[in-house]
Amino acid sequence: MKFLKKLLKWIVIIFGLIIIALYVTDTDYLIKAVRTIYLKGYSTAYLDDYKEFDNQEVKNGTPQPWPHHKDYNSVTETTALNTINTSNGTIAYVIIKNDSIWFENYYGGYDENSKTNSFSMAKSYVSGLMFKAIEEGYIKSLDQPVSDFLPSFNTGLAAKMTVGDLSSMCSGTTWDEKYYSPLSIVTRAYFDDDLEKVMLGLKVEEEPGQTFKYSSGDTQMLAMVIEKATGKKLYKYLEESFWKPLGCENETLWQVDSEGHDLVKAYCCIASNAKDFARFGKLYKDHGKWNGKQIIDSAFVAKSITPRFKESPQYGYGWWLKEHNGRQFFMMRGHLGQYVIVDPNENIIIVRLGHSKGNNKEVGSFTQDISVYIDEAYKMLGK
Repeated sequence: MKFLKKLLKWIVIIFGLIIIALYVTDTDYLIKAVRTIYLKGYSTAYLDDYKEFDNQEVKNGTPQPWPHHKDYNSVTETTALNTINTSNGTIAYVIIKNDSIWFENYYGGYDENSKTNSFSMAKSYVSGLMFKAIEEGYIKSLDQPVSDFLPSFNTGLAAKMTVGDLSSMCSGTTWDEKYYSPLSIVTRAYFDDDLEKVMLGLKVEEEPGQTFKYSSGDTQMLAMVIEKATGKKLYKYLEESFWKPLGCENETLWQVDSEGHDLVKAYCCIASNAKDFARFGKLYKDHGKWNGKQIIDSAFVAKSITPRFKESPQYGYGWWLKEHNGRQFFMMRGHLGQYVIVDPNENIIIVRLGHSKGNNKEVGSFTQDISVYIDEAYKMLGK
């Protein structure tokens, strides 16, 4: 018994010293990471983790339900689609044809209204909000220096960094996109309760505006710029600019770093559902119009879905671009395989949400699962 008491005492002491060390070294965010992710059996962020964080509500206006196509759910999933849906833990698969729901199915206990984490699909919304801020005169242009809004970036290479560089991911900062490392800046940003402090600690080490480098930090900094420019919280700006005007059927949630600091995790973390996410794809497919009303300038839409650098044809301003089997797609993409895939020429939108994108954990490149979700949709459509 004495041995057990002594052992317990030393465990408590060691645990206490570890906690103190984490606070002294400014890595106490790891406590939250362990509690919300690792102790639940995950090695990275997961679909339903928004429930573990502080969130701000983005209200919807008058719902505008998607109509059903005349051939609604007239076919079932192909064998290949069933296989990948099972292996990758798909929770929603939706095909929208000519602005009508042609096929939809939900899996694993989720339904059409279930909220799940958008992850990096949120980047497309943030880019749209940037263009909205330019349209409304809050930001002068894509060429306005970031330092006009964030003065700590007003020297050296950082002074050359523009708002457009953030949206097209060529800031040249020291951000490192490592999702599975507990000590990476991505992990710190996800769990730290003062995200602005994390972002202002970044350095610009390469000439901005020269080369595409996938960086969640660029989108987070862009959100800070938009908030400074508009004087509005980003979740409120999303609500008034897009969520209500697009007739979303459900309110949504946007994660914030903490109640006290109230800065959205702009590079990720909008909790919504497949059919409400799809609305943003439809808006861009229709050149910024919704029900005949111009929600965002068509020139900004065209700019968004055009590559900035010929060496990086896969990315525009907040949107991914992909050629596949002779078809041109633009898409919203997120961690673990969250996709809104748009074929503007054939008026088709494919949405897939789920727990995994397969064994390939590459970041910033197209994984094979995307091709499967596209190919099987077109087989189902008879194309």
